[in-house]
Amino acid sequence: MPLRLAFMGTPDFSVSILDALVMAGHQVVCVYSQPPRPAGRGQQLQASPVHRRADALGIPVRTPKSLRKAEEQAEFAALDLDCAIVAAYGLILPQAILDAPRLGCVNVHASLLPRWRGAAPIQRAILAGDAETGVTIMQMDAGLDTGAMLLKDALPITPRMTAADLHDALAAMGARLIVTALPGIADGSLMPVPQPEAGVTYAAKLVKEEGRLDLTRPATDLDRQVRGLTPWPGTWIDLANGEKLKVLEAQPVAGNGEPGTLLDTGPTLACGHDALRLFRVQRPGKGPVDGASFLRGYPHQIGGKLTA
Repeated sequence: MPLRLAFMGTPDFSVSILDALVMAGHQVVCVYSQPPRPAGRGQQLQASPVHRRADALGIPVRTPKSLRKAEEQAEFAALDLDCAIVAAYGLILPQAILDAPRLGCVNVHASLLPRWRGAAPIQRAILAGDAETGVTIMQMDAGLDTGAMLLKDALPITPRMTAADLHDALAAMGARLIVTALPGIADGSLMPVPQPEAGVTYAAKLVKEEGRLDLTRPATDLDRQVRGLTPWPGTWIDLANGEKLKVLEAQPVAGNGEPGTLLDTGPTLACGHDALRLFRVQRPGKGPVDGASFLRGYPHQIGGKLTA
C-alpha cells in the first residue's frame, strides 16, 4: 500500500530519491529542504535542487532553519506521517521529529555503515582509497548516523572514478534501495540490525584548503585527491610564478625526481613517490585545457621545477 511520507533532503543526490518515491506511488505530502541560499555572481537567493524538484512536482515545501522549535515540531507531527525519508538533508532531527511518524524516520546514507558516518562519505571513500562503498538504509536515532541498518548494497570504486561519478551511482542505488525497503519497513518483515562497533569511521565535512596538492606526497595519494575532490572543492598546484593551477584530471605514472620537477611535456611532475601526469588543467581566468596545451603557453624547462 502507498505510504504517507515526508521527504527531507537538499542537494542533487536527494532528487532521484524523491523522484523514486513519487514514481513508486507513495504519497509525499511535504518536502523539507535547507532554506534558499545566495548563489552566483549576483548572490541571488536560490532554492535547493530538492526544493526546485518538489515545486515542479507540486509538493509543498518547508524550509525551516531549525527543527528545534515547538511550533515546527507540532507542524511536522500534524502531517500524520507513516514515515519520513531523509537523504542528505543537512539539519539535525530532534527526538520529537524522529518519534512523530508511525514508522519513524529512515535515512538513505551513501556509505556502507558503520564506515563513513557523517557529512562527506562519498569523497572520503575515494580519498582513503577504499575498494568499495555503497548505500545503507538506516532507521534514524539521535546519534550521527548510528541507527540500526535495514538494507544495504555495495559497489566497487573503480580506479578512475571521481566523486561526481560515484555520487551519481550511489544516488541511483539509494533510490532503488529505499523503494525496495519501504514495504518491508511497513509490514515489519525488514528487521533492523544494529551497526557493529568495529569499523566506525567519520567522514568530516570538506574544506576548500584540502584541495592543495602537496607534491611531496605519493602520486597515488594525489590521484585520489583529484578524483575525490572533483567537482568541489577542486584541486590545485602552486606554480613557481605564484599562480594556482587547477588540476581537473590527472593520473599517477612511473617517474623519479625531486617533487615538482617537470619530467616531460605530458606534462608529468615528479612526486614524493612516482609522478603525476596532468591531463586537464585550468589557469586563473582561463578555460580548461589539456596539459600539453597549458605547458606550451607557460615558461618551462624539462628537468626544472614547475611548482613553488
